Amino acid sequence: MPLQLMFSVFLLLRGHDEPGGGFIGGLVAASAFVLYAFAFGAESTRKLLRVSPRDILAAGLLFGLASTIPAFWTGQAMLTALWWEVPLPGEGYLKLSTVLIFDIGVYLAVLGTLMTFVISLMESDE
Repeated sequence: MPLQLMFSVFLLLRGHDEPGGGFIGGLVAASAFVLYAFAFGAESTRKLLRVSPRDILAAGLLFGLASTIPAFWTGQAMLTALWWEVPLPGEGYLKLSTVLIFDIGVYLAVLGTLMTFVISLMESDE
């Protein structure tokens, strides 16, 4: 499971430059939790998640909405991609973008949606 989650984060982070992104990363993360749920049950998976899957879904929607705010502040069209370079100690920069914020929102929304479906189906079956 940890390897699958690390791979999902890799897919998320490389997605705005190459194939990948929030959707496929969220699917891979959800598949890790689904396999865990099949092995150990819905209640154990809820404990592992630590938050409700619906809260994860809501956080994803908020990230998606938050990605529109910088464009609004600069007077540009909604969902216009903006980038920033944050200086790091030494000689480096951390590159941030609204695209990454949106992808994180998609990642969380997909993960939350699929986990809500799977856990609800498993609990109704019990």
